[in-house]
Amino acid sequence: MNSMNALSKALLCIWATLLFCASPAAARIYLDITSADLRKLPIAVPYFIDTNDPAAITEKGKDFATLLGKALTFHGFVSIIPANTYNNDRSTNWPSVGADFAVLANYDTNANGVTMELRFIDAHNNKMLAGKRYKAPWSKINTFVLKFADEVVLKLSGENGISNSQIAFVADQSGQKEIYVADILGENIRQVTRHKNLTVSPRFSADGERLAYTTYHRGNPNLYITDLSQSKKTKAISWHNGLNIAGGWSPNGKQLVTTLSKDGNPDLYLMATNGTVLNRLTHNEGLNVSGSWSPDGSKIVFVSDRSGNPQLYIMNLTNKKVNRLTFYGDENTTPSWSPQGDLIAYTGRDNGNHHLFVIPPEGGSPTKITEFWGNYESPSWSPDGRQLVFSRTRNDKQQLCRIFLYGKEITPMFTLNGNQTYPQWSPRIDYN
Repeated sequence: MNSMNALSKALLCIWATLLFCASPAAARIYLDITSADLRKLPIAVPYFIDTNDPAAITEKGKDFATLLGKALTFHGFVSIIPANTYNNDRSTNWPSVGADFAVLANYDTNANGVTMELRFIDAHNNKMLAGKRYKAPWSKINTFVLKFADEVVLKLSGENGISNSQIAFVADQSGQKEIYVADILGENIRQVTRHKNLTVSPRFSADGERLAYTTYHRGNPNLYITDLSQSKKTKAISWHNGLNIAGGWSPNGKQLVTTLSKDGNPDLYLMATNGTVLNRLTHNEGLNVSGSWSPDGSKIVFVSDRSGNPQLYIMNLTNKKVNRLTFYGDENTTPSWSPQGDLIAYTGRDNGNHHLFVIPPEGGSPTKITEFWGNYESPSWSPDGRQLVFSRTRNDKQQLCRIFLYGKEITPMFTLNGNQTYPQWSPRIDYN
């Protein structure tokens, strides 16, 4: 798989640039961040200092440092040196405790909220690589801690972090299958729908501000869009007789690829976000579902059983030409196009169980991502294209997990009662 070999040789470039200096530092370190046995970059994050009582160790200071450490660790190429290793001493010689970098931060509280200053330090030459000052009300300050985590990731990798992305999913902890949204660290999990009926297929808009989903609460599987800021009313946009299910939003956020069965057969249609049907894409060639757009908006990948069993197909939206993508296995479903456009993840049945695979959009041999016992379904890409979130079933329990594309370790995402399915990873969401 040429595209995967190219990706596996991607290099992590660390630009050691002194912030606020006229000329950048010359040092660069290159690491293969896709290697399964990568030595992670050790970073010290001592507890944040309250400038009103700098000698004290505060719970808030601990919480801020813990949150920053979790966000950095989530990206997969960072390890945090525990503060008790160096007695939380900010004057520690960092290389002596194994740290290549350190984050030093303080905060000041006042009637208007919090002022926070953070510095990202190269431990070997004591140079500051990034520095920020944030002013925010208490309700927003954790967001800025995550924003600084993404600043650090940018300095280390040359690519923005994903700390402010979210996961939408279906959970049944209320007794009904409703849609929830959580930040990637599981710090804030909120229930989005309260239809008290079967609700499925959440799909984020390209800006991460809206969510499309299908619910059966009026007896028919109708398609809705909700504004996640809750500043606008949730509204039904498609209630044709039969199926009304969104596969995904167009990259420009103006259209949805949907499955409608209003004309008898479940077929793919392009739909405006107000519910207007713009174009019919398939015409009675078997069951056609689960459309996912390419990042450039020129193609969709979808599932069809036109060959006798479910397989993946790619349609060129300009001429509607369709090519079959998968030939391995007798059941391939739930495709998800990577943000970089070079891979498509999907669920495939293999030896009686469902596992995750990836395949280049131009075709070829698929690569199996999961190997261990259980069923793995409904993959969705992280905004940086390095991780997949999915639903894993073991002992009749469905749980959201994540895996790095070139790693083997599977990590559960959230601790919730009941089952979680149909995960969707949001794009990067703007900090505000």
